[in-house]
Amino acid sequence: MLERRAAVAVILARPENPENIGLVARAMKNTGFADLRLAGLPRLSPRARKTAVHAEEILGRARCFPDVASAAADCGFVFAATAKPRAQFPCLPMAEAVASMRRFPPAVRLGLLFGNERTGLLTDELLHANAVFTIPQAGRQPSYNLAAAVLLTLFALYAAEMPPSPVVGERPIPRREQEATIRLILEKLAAKGFIHGRNRRHVTVMIHELFGRLAMTDKDRRLLLAVFTKGVEAATIPDKGANDVRP
Repeated sequence: MLERRAAVAVILARPENPENIGLVARAMKNTGFADLRLAGLPRLSPRARKTAVHAEEILGRARCFPDVASAAADCGFVFAATAKPRAQFPCLPMAEAVASMRRFPPAVRLGLLFGNERTGLLTDELLHANAVFTIPQAGRQPSYNLAAAVLLTLFALYAAEMPPSPVVGERPIPRREQEATIRLILEKLAAKGFIHGRNRRHVTVMIHELFGRLAMTDKDRRLLLAVFTKGVEAATIPDKGANDVRP
């Protein structure tokens, strides 16, 4: 996972706003990427550090190149982001592009190419990409801010690599103990007349559906039994069958 992110270069073509460069560095830090390349920019302005919160080391290692061709020269495959599909370049949806990125082994260096804030990527710059992708958006806004586009792309790649979050909390009790708890609840309801011949099947199914879906822990069991013991004992049964629960 770390090897994959270490082999990804973020390439900004002719970026104009130093604050955007700082925000890109911050997005890279948030998602675990570190290789920042600036194409067509002779030097990095100190103003970029203002927005590179906790990401100053990424700016410190950023490299400037005369053009996109030299910035992407050592990349085995370059993905270019564009605001809208280009007729002359086949365009991938972002999800498909991310899936394609993940199929490359860590030994292959990937380039993620993003264009100038005003013009986007020029046709000549797109010629240095192997694939072009778009980032989905709603409404008529013509494009994302440069830093936002980088963050969305890196986060999609980062999130796709993350293993599922482990289930935290108390361990569930065995299923047989869960079912025994449900049976006790049913017995308590039956003892107070909440369950009777006319609604027994329906209420039994409802209780199983309600509590059988829980990953019931020992704490859950103790709470449920306490609630149904005290609550049912304190309940009074109305006369005239008002407690009937029917399908």
